[in-house]
Parts: sequence; structure tokens; C-alpha cells
Amino acid sequence: MRNQLLIANGQGFWGDSILGPVRLVREGPLDYLALDYLAEVTMSIMQKLRSRDPEAGYATDFVRMLDRVLPEAFDKGIKIVANAGGVNPRACMRAVVELARKKGCTGLKVGIVDGDDVLGRIDELLADGEAMANLDTGEPLNAIRDRILSANVYIGAQSVADCLAAGADIVIGGRITDPALVAGPMMYEFGWSATDYDLLAASTVAGHIVECGAQCTGGNYTRWREIDGWANLGYPIVDARPDGTFWITKHEGTGGVVSRDSVVHQLLYEMGDPTRYLGPDCTADFTSAIVEQDGPDRVRVSGVRGGAPTDTYKVSISYQNGYKATGQLVVSGPDARAKAELCADIVFDRLLLDGVSFAPDQKTVELLGTGVCHAGIVDPCDPPEVVLRIGVKDTDRRKVDRFGMEIVPLVTSGPPGVTGFAGGRPKATDIVGYWPALLGKDKVTTTVDVEEVR
Repeated sequence: MRNQLLIANGQGFWGDSILGPVRLVREGPLDYLALDYLAEVTMSIMQKLRSRDPEAGYATDFVRMLDRVLPEAFDKGIKIVANAGGVNPRACMRAVVELARKKGCTGLKVGIVDGDDVLGRIDELLADGEAMANLDTGEPLNAIRDRILSANVYIGAQSVADCLAAGADIVIGGRITDPALVAGPMMYEFGWSATDYDLLAASTVAGHIVECGAQCTGGNYTRWREIDGWANLGYPIVDARPDGTFWITKHEGTGGVVSRDSVVHQLLYEMGDPTRYLGPDCTADFTSAIVEQDGPDRVRVSGVRGGAPTDTYKVSISYQNGYKATGQLVVSGPDARAKAELCADIVFDRLLLDGVSFAPDQKTVELLGTGVCHAGIVDPCDPPEVVLRIGVKDTDRRKVDRFGMEIVPLVTSGPPGVTGFAGGRPKATDIVGYWPALLGKDKVTTTVDVEEVR
């Protein structure tokens, strides 16, 4: 059993800077590199990609990133844990194994965690008495059964630990929870059991703090003027101990800051009941955490308490919920605001002339530059130019596409000063609805599979 573990998180979402993980591997000591690629809408995008190509459905950015760091990480003994597998972990594993062969990483072991994707089991689960009702509205799942795009269970640290125990140097999962990417290595390396709830709660808090990458090291920070080295912003590292105590830090010489305020700033992120933060492995009491500055760019967290988890998993279900289109124009002054408001009226009036109408809650008009981001808080203004952002939604795709045809004509048949149109007419795109639900843990079995590169 180790007595110390350095776990970094280099990816806060699919699309985060590739320099985060690359620099973490190159700029200092590390035992594990965690990478979080998934969000609720991401799963539906990946499912759609897989429906078109059986080898798609995972975060391809993960493979591109490995192309830059794999030999170096392997030589340094850095293990990698990611939920980049999306809805197709096995295809992701094949891509990583092929890359490792090309890079000459013989002996590298690539593992997957499978079992979170329950899309193909929906009818079976409903027939078995699993209602999977919407947690927000109470509606039964049958209300959207024919429109479901993806369905994934949030699995936890135990499955990650199992994959590491099977010898994996790289763990690829689907909808592994964000904190479990950190908690799994801690559980495995420190020999914790599934009932060590205080310890698992501590690792959950650690994973939660770093899950958004640089958001705890100065990114998205209220006192942003105090942050130096934005281009070289350091990504966070968890310096963990077997008793559940850990420190948040970053590599020396990197930009940003690790302070008690920056850590607490992230600790409160996406928080419901802080005394009962629910995860698949435990229930964590975030209010029990003692957060202390312990030197420059080093924050100590201790005293976290936890309890048993629920007997259900959370299920993230996405479904097709209509169509939308959004377009924008730049409207220059004088009287930019009045002209932009007129442009929006012209679009909807012309649609009415052609028999196309949208209810008030099906359309949006924003004049960016007049204070709309803080509407009701700041006084609106009349700047020298504004961006007119106008959009609609409807279940009828033809109506939404018809809307997209009326924006560019404003350049010559609207008030003067209309410009900035590029990229073609806005087209109808899917609206992805989110359906949170619960599923009995006895209905889900996760498996691990490890392949050695030869």
C-alpha cells in the first residue's frame, strides 16, 4: 500500500485545452492523470455518432492527447484514468491499443470499465418494474420512450479500482462519475474497502474539487485580476494520504493560484445538499471538510465524514425534444438598439405573413451589449453597436428551418447598419432533453477487461 499519491486532473470537459494534460505529464512528478470528458448532453452526441459508425461514440480528443504524451507517461509510470469511452469504451480501447503499438509502448495494459450503458435494456428494465420516472417532474419514462437517445448509469470508484487491480495502466470508462476518476485510484492504491465511507467521502470531495480542471486553480475565479500566468495556468493535483487527508496543489512554476478561496470556490460548485452529497460509492458531508491554507499554492483538506450510499444509481437519460435554430447579426449605430429591436420584429412579422408563427416561449431575442447577461441587475444601455441574437424552437422542423431563411435578408431589406452575417442560414438542430432517473443497483453489473499491448 502506498503512503502518498499524486493525482492530477487535466480535463474538465470534452473540449478543454489539450495543453492541460500534456503539461501535467511533462512539468512535474505525477502518479495518476485523471481526465473528465463527459457531460449529460455529451452522451447523446456520442450515441448519435455511434449510430452512424460502430467505431465511433467516444472522445477522440483523448486519443489525440495520448498521441502527444503516451510514451513519456508510460516511461514515467503515470497511470491514466478517463471516462473518454463515452458510449463505446471498447472502440476507444482499440484506438488506444493501436496508438500504443505505433508508439512502441510494448507491455502497456489498457483496460475498460463497461456496464453503464443501459440504452439497449430500457424495455427489459421497465418490464422488470424499474419506473425510471423523471426525478424533477415524476413523469413515467414511457412518456418519452420512443424518443430516447442515450441512457447511462453513473458508476463509481469501485469499478475503477477493479480495473486497476486487473493490471490496467490506462483505465477507460463510460459514464464514470467525475469524482470517481480520482476516488478510484485512491481506493485501489490505499487498499480501502467499499465500506470505508469516511475515506471514500474524502476522495469524493477531492475528486469534486479538481473535476473541472483549472477552475480550482484560478480559472473562472471571482478575483480574476489577482491571477498571474493565464496562458500557463496550472491544472490541479491532489496530494493524497491513506487516512483521507489530502492537499490541493499544482506544479511549480505554473500560473494561477491554489488558495483556500479558490478551492472553496470550486467546492461549492453544482452543490445541492452539502451535508448529503450523493454518489454511487458513499454519501459525503461536505460541511465536515476542514479547508486550510498550508503554504504557497497548497491547501490542506481533512476531517471529511461520509456514510453509506443509496441502493440506487442515478441514470442520465437524454431524448429528442424538438428542434431549434439560432442566428445573429451585428447592428451598428446610431440607434443600434432600436434598429436591432426592429430587425427582430421584422423577422417574426414576415414569418406571420407566410403562415408561420411561434408562441412567446418558443422564441428568443437578445441584444448582446445592452446588459442582457445581467438583465434586471444592471441598467440597459444603448451602445454604438449590438449583436442581435435571435432564435426559435418547435417540434416542427420545417417551421424552424423556415425561420432561418428570414435573417440574412435584413442586410438589404431592414434598417441601415446591419452587417456581420456569415456562415450561411441557421439550420434546425436537435434539442436534447435531459431526463434524470434512478435505477436499482441490483440491475446493473459492471465488468472490466484489460488488454496488453504486444
